Amino acid sequence: MHKRMGEAVARVARKVNDTVENKTDSLDLANCKLMTFPVGIYKAMRSVSEGIHCISLANNELKSITSRFVTTFSQLTELNLAGNYLHRLPEEITSLLHLRAINLSRNRFRRFPEPLATVPALETIDLEENEIVEVPTDKLASMASLRSLNLRANPVGPEVRLLVRPLVPFDLLLSPEEPIPKA
Repeated sequence: MHKRMGEAVARVARKVNDTVENKTDSLDLANCKLMTFPVGIYKAMRSVSEGIHCISLANNELKSITSRFVTTFSQLTELNLAGNYLHRLPEEITSLLHLRAINLSRNRFRRFPEPLATVPALETIDLEENEIVEVPTDKLASMASLRSLNLRANPVGPEVRLLVRPLVPFDLLLSPEEPIPKA
């Protein structure tokens, strides 16, 4: 087990070093078995964090994202957090003024993460395969940049389907309605 952990740490370190040395605008830490975002990365990336526009932390074991993560990578345009154990986002997510796409599919959200409704440039929100029942349609309708909201495989109620269609000017992706079984 220690050998596997060492290999995972080494893989993360390599990916961070590649990003820093090559001054690329993205950091891919997908599939690294991360339970938290490693604090050491903040120091290692201090010189390039403003240039990072795309981060993938998909398919890890993250239970939360900290406000420090959001404020450190303030220039993000894309954030992929799919396949984790997240159930909420920090309020500071509203400070990501350039964020255009966020993937939160396959997480543990029970409610729509409302701070996203005030992210001005947000065009795409993927919340497929969560546990969301209610959607704040009034807040979503006021999101000027939103183009696509994926709520497939969520237990959203039929009232959401009825309310949303006339109110929102974006593509709403929902799973097909289950036919009501006859008694």
